[in-house]
Amino acid sequence: MQRQQYTIRNNISFEGMGMHTGVKIHATLVPMPVHFGIQFQRVDLPNQPFIAASVANVVATERGTVLAKEGAQVSTVEHLLAAITALQIDNICIQLDGPEVPDLDGSALAFFDLLLEGRLLEQEASRKFFKLKEKFVYDDPETDSRYEVYPDTNYSLRCTIAYNRWPLENQYATLDHLKHFKEEIAPARTFSYLDEVEAMYRKGLIQAADPNKAVIFSDLPCNKALLQKVVQLSGKEVHTLVEPGQSTSLKLRYINEPARHKLLDLIGDLSLMGRPLQGQVFAHKPGHGPNTRFAAALKKLLTKQEAKGSPICDLSAPPLFDVKQISKMLPHRYPFQLVDKVMQLDDTSITGLKNVTMNEPFFQGHFPGTPIMPGVLQVEALAQVSGILVLNKVADPENYLTYFLSIDACKFRRMVVPGDSLILHCQLLTDIKFSVTDKQSVGIAQVKGRVFVGENLACEAVLLAQIVKQNGV
Repeated sequence: MQRQQYTIRNNISFEGMGMHTGVKIHATLVPMPVHFGIQFQRVDLPNQPFIAASVANVVATERGTVLAKEGAQVSTVEHLLAAITALQIDNICIQLDGPEVPDLDGSALAFFDLLLEGRLLEQEASRKFFKLKEKFVYDDPETDSRYEVYPDTNYSLRCTIAYNRWPLENQYATLDHLKHFKEEIAPARTFSYLDEVEAMYRKGLIQAADPNKAVIFSDLPCNKALLQKVVQLSGKEVHTLVEPGQSTSLKLRYINEPARHKLLDLIGDLSLMGRPLQGQVFAHKPGHGPNTRFAAALKKLLTKQEAKGSPICDLSAPPLFDVKQISKMLPHRYPFQLVDKVMQLDDTSITGLKNVTMNEPFFQGHFPGTPIMPGVLQVEALAQVSGILVLNKVADPENYLTYFLSIDACKFRRMVVPGDSLILHCQLLTDIKFSVTDKQSVGIAQVKGRVFVGENLACEAVLLAQIVKQNGV
């Protein structure tokens, strides 16, 4: 998956009818700056409120996902969100002059093509992923749906659907990589049964739906009267009806089109976690309700995991920066360079690695016969990785030095001994503030640093540092 954040280069406008509300709606997709995320904006309401594409804002899931915040609402968001996810767009605003995303073709294909027309733009900020440490299982008590997620560096999905009605007793769909979304998933249309279509019209749903944008199944022996009711309610002849005795492949874009559409919906609903996910997702009997409850449970787990646990770090993976590259970033040299690798770096956090060996010079005197790494050097290792983090914020890092100003809330949780691999993680607590003093550029940065050995916290501290441009540069 891509490392940088993306938006679109140009505004994209389109319009259509809201599938459920029957309201004609104009929409504009607007490029946004880094860290904006995906948000909807109701430009027809006072103060033009924003509604973040967040699982926390889900208020309804019957025949579509509905978001609301402080009285403003937007519905049927899942197909557009799936296309945004597939193109790995991080920052975009969807402006609407009505309460629903317009329906274009019953799938995500038209949205995908529109976004491509806007042209993708790489931004100067790293993506932040949700990464899983171990298998996670969610069983939805309301629907008997089941979800399993496994750690992976990619994002892939599998789903099965199982209805007790012909012909959807058992179908399976898969997406191994988002780059195959347009060909394998995007064209899959929404689907329903003929008797459900009439019931939805009567209930006030799908008021502007064109039945020919969907696949309609009928397992009833006599359906002429029911079909006529649907024609009367929709005002359109139905050409996509699939009945027993027919070859389903004649009216389907894929033999397993319904399962593929369920996978499409799942991608859109999982985007409400707010960050791209790295992992393999297996879903049995997915639907908007269980999808969003699963997304909420998974996000809660991953957020808690990040707050308390060791950062996920594959020690065998190629580093982002090796020791030679680090030597070009930091002025420290033997025996005081205490960072061997940088494994992860984004705008607000960094993960480094220090391998502690018996050959460390400080073990000669600390302590003979019982070698223990001094706590002050653990803090120094954190300071060095945080230096790389903050120097990444300036255009000419080689011309700056970092100096300690204070160490707060420092605690040592366990001894560090030869053979330990230290995972050094630092997180910016505030934005770096730069000023000019005596014609010298000076910045102040505060970070929370933690040292882990495996899953075990060894040291933590809050560091305040000054970034100073060297004289004469």
